[in-house]
Amino acid sequence: MRIARSVAVVALVVCASRLPAADKRPMTLDDFFAVKRVAAPQISPDGKHVAYQVTTVDLAKNKSTTALWVAATDGKGEPKQLTPKDVPGREPRWSPDGKWILFESRGGLYVTDLAGKEPLLVAQISTGASHGIWSPDGKSIAFVSSVYPEFSEKPFAESDKLNKEKDDEIAKSPVKAKTFTKLFYRHWVEYVGDKRQHLFVVEANLDPARKALPEPRDVTPGDRDANPTSSTFDSGDNFTFTPDSTHLVFTAPPAESEAWSTNYDLCRVSVTNTSTKWETLTTDNKAADSGPKFSPDGKKLAWRAQTRAGYEADKWDIVATDVKPDGALNGKPQNLTAKRDVSADELTWKDNDTIYFPGDDTGRKPIFKVTLTDTEVSWWAGGDPSVGQGSRSAISFGQNGSFAYLYSRLDFPPEIVTEYVDPTGPVVVANVSKANAKLIDELDLPRPEVVGHPKNAGVTVDGKVEMQMWVQYPPGFDAKKKWPVVYLVHGGPQSAWRDGWSYRWNPQLWAAQGYVVVMPNPRGSVGFGQKFTDEITGDWGGKCYRDLVAGLDYVEKLPYVDKNRIAAAGGSFGGYMMNWFAVNDVAPRFKCLVTHCSVWNFESMWGTTDELWFDEWEHGGLPWEKPQKYAEFSPHKKAGNLGKHKTPMLIIHNDLDFRCPIGQGHELFTALQRQGVPSRFVNFPDEGHWVLKPQNSAHWHKEIFAWLKKYAPPGAR
Repeated sequence: MRIARSVAVVALVVCASRLPAADKRPMTLDDFFAVKRVAAPQISPDGKHVAYQVTTVDLAKNKSTTALWVAATDGKGEPKQLTPKDVPGREPRWSPDGKWILFESRGGLYVTDLAGKEPLLVAQISTGASHGIWSPDGKSIAFVSSVYPEFSEKPFAESDKLNKEKDDEIAKSPVKAKTFTKLFYRHWVEYVGDKRQHLFVVEANLDPARKALPEPRDVTPGDRDANPTSSTFDSGDNFTFTPDSTHLVFTAPPAESEAWSTNYDLCRVSVTNTSTKWETLTTDNKAADSGPKFSPDGKKLAWRAQTRAGYEADKWDIVATDVKPDGALNGKPQNLTAKRDVSADELTWKDNDTIYFPGDDTGRKPIFKVTLTDTEVSWWAGGDPSVGQGSRSAISFGQNGSFAYLYSRLDFPPEIVTEYVDPTGPVVVANVSKANAKLIDELDLPRPEVVGHPKNAGVTVDGKVEMQMWVQYPPGFDAKKKWPVVYLVHGGPQSAWRDGWSYRWNPQLWAAQGYVVVMPNPRGSVGFGQKFTDEITGDWGGKCYRDLVAGLDYVEKLPYVDKNRIAAAGGSFGGYMMNWFAVNDVAPRFKCLVTHCSVWNFESMWGTTDELWFDEWEHGGLPWEKPQKYAEFSPHKKAGNLGKHKTPMLIIHNDLDFRCPIGQGHELFTALQRQGVPSRFVNFPDEGHWVLKPQNSAHWHKEIFAWLKKYAPPGAR
């Protein structure tokens, strides 16, 4: 039965398109932005409805708007927008009784109901409220806000007033100087300064006739964050009420050395008394712990845990232990996933014995399950690559066993899929959001092929290692003709090209320009076992590079490939690899390179990046301790080879990129220009590691496609 149901999911999604191929058209840049971005499914307690958010991009106005939607999990009827046109809505959360939906909007928290009742404001703070959740008894709401710690011990009205005054003073002051006393002072794309992410709790007063909003209380005051500062350790749900609603259990960054330590812990604090002293629950683990969730009966607590301190790409296991109603641990944590070499992205309790979680597996992201009574990790049938495709995430269960998740493929943008359990009839599997059905029905989105894993042989490297590659064909592909190729290297490096949709590096859009797009998963990629992932550590220009060159050898021998029109592109680590290509003997085999927000100089990178643990792990220590490790695979040490090969390079680097800071792009461009190499530097002063603003993103695409067209013209010959 489970297999049969799972096949129904795949058939449902694959067969969504009705027009014959001859009546379809290639994707355009306008189509790319017209795709509605579905996310954050949350199923109702009774399992009959799923709430979610849909983001729509307005390219002309250079903005995006996000609205709250709801659909029936049995697939009947049409989805309905809950929030009014002028009221944005994000991160829905159902109340325990299923009557209300809490959501974030305009810096505050609101509720509405299934009828789309006029949103009611329930929490407001000058510094903004986000990630709202309900207590199990429905009487309280917790949320996150970034505040100045020096005011956090004061009564709410006073502290909120002081926070607002300080923010206003900084905004109005003609002096924009910043003063720092410790790391982090900036992170990812913003200067965080001295602010800290704190957890607040507020009474859930849903009476529209109330005279005033209840005042929130800062339950984690002081000079420490109570929510992950790095997305690497973000589990989606980073804090939760205890079963008796008296405490919060949450993921906290290190109390000190947070820029170079990965020792994230689970902590617990009372929300019912005046004491705000934290209790650390995971003192025995010096590596990361993240994402606490209680079982439905409240007797167990599960979370994700790593074992190697300082290593952000270590395997995430799921551990669980007995707890008391107030969240106090009542036993020794048990590793539930030790028997299978798969890393858990997040976790969701199905019932009191079973946990579901998505995880990378051979270029896909299926759903796995594990039970407390039998710790053999197995596929949920719908996530089994032998019967399904694509990537699944954001799993949400109802009390009746119905569940929802986000599903996508390289040729299918994310939609909400549900499995509705009806006790009086058959299980119903459906794509209930259907946000992009009409648009996708018009587009020619060829299904990519995969070389290697799980069904066929991959590219063999070093005589024994197999590397997987995805091959995306352009619309109208004719294997009898010769086509140009774009060789895309993913970032991370501990990441992968997955069978899932991307809103940034979208292979379908690149292929629609008239290219065969090849996406290799070399050593360092995730989903092929932890040993495969670990083999990139300290060896960026070694085994991974040999894998990629072997992949290029394979591509050049394909009968439909014009090896005189091969280009390569990548961002972050992928950008690093473009730079490494450019200074090594493989460079002349590429007609041009595109390097986005890359690493050029490991030595200067360490002193300017935000997350120091990454570089210190990769190179085995500090630069003055391991100078040779920082120099060995640093492209800048071979800068003279840029002039030797003269491979044209497009550089994209952004001022607000604090992960791979702007100086990396400056140094590379200077070296290229000084040696007369054809090069172009595109800088976005208002973007970070990614280019997210709609018109900036459109410009980014146009620059890249024009560069490719100049040196590796598209189309068949």
